[in-house]
Amino acid sequence: MTTKHSHFFTNPYLLLTLTALFWSGNMVLGRGIRADVPPMALAFWRWAIAFALVLPLALPHLKEQWPLLKKGWKPVVILGFIGVGGYNTFAYIALQYTSATNAVLLNSFIPVATIAISWAFLGKHLKRLEGLGVVISLCGALTIVAHGDLNILFHLNLNLGDAWMLLAVLVWAIYTVGLAWRPSGVHPMLMLAAMTAVGLAALLPAYLWEMASGRHINVYLGSLASLAYVGIFPSFLGYIFYNRGVAEVGASKASLFIHLMPVFGTLLSALFLNEIPLWYHYLGIGLIFCGIWLTMKK
Repeated sequence: MTTKHSHFFTNPYLLLTLTALFWSGNMVLGRGIRADVPPMALAFWRWAIAFALVLPLALPHLKEQWPLLKKGWKPVVILGFIGVGGYNTFAYIALQYTSATNAVLLNSFIPVATIAISWAFLGKHLKRLEGLGVVISLCGALTIVAHGDLNILFHLNLNLGDAWMLLAVLVWAIYTVGLAWRPSGVHPMLMLAAMTAVGLAALLPAYLWEMASGRHINVYLGSLASLAYVGIFPSFLGYIFYNRGVAEVGASKASLFIHLMPVFGTLLSALFLNEIPLWYHYLGIGLIFCGIWLTMKK
């Protein structure tokens, strides 16, 4: 593979765009299979699959980098607990009670929360053009989710699921900013494996409690295929790509790519559900890309 092609596949903006694509499918699936796969089971098996995939890639680095991992164990445990064990679990619980529309709407505030936390704890400020890009991009995401009707936003009925989703938003913003404290020199695969192990340890008691209360996976081809998808794409590949993107462009810019989720939601619906995009889809997509373009300008 040439250097040019190699650079293309490691471009942080491409990696962040693919992450948003994978996570769009995760939101839709999480809502779609809620009757067949309980939230704790979905979170646990998603990360068990991801752990099985990343472990062979992480083990070759363990012996050499164990001292670095051991020295930086605190941020690894915290990042694993909130990023792997927390966000997805809270989001899946939220999708038991709220619509995918509400979840994507509230998810759109992750960049705002990330910027606020970056400012409060790291003292990082956005340039005027970057700030304008965030606002325009957020308006685009809200335009798609609200179907171009402000009344939908003003008369949005918040419920228990929305409270869980807001907690998920806060947790993910903290995770994104917290990546700045991950131990340096640790290979990305080893880092992901360590965080996943922590997340699985945190999820296991909740998953056992869920099974003890009589909630089990309805095993059939659709539920197994869904588990395979969320384990491979949003978890294994999505976290590798997102973590790399944050390292390359910073927390505030990287989190903005979450606004691409309603864009991909629109495109996936058109592709697989024959749902024809309407004027507000095109307007929202245009605003989102305009906002991201402004934040990328030097």
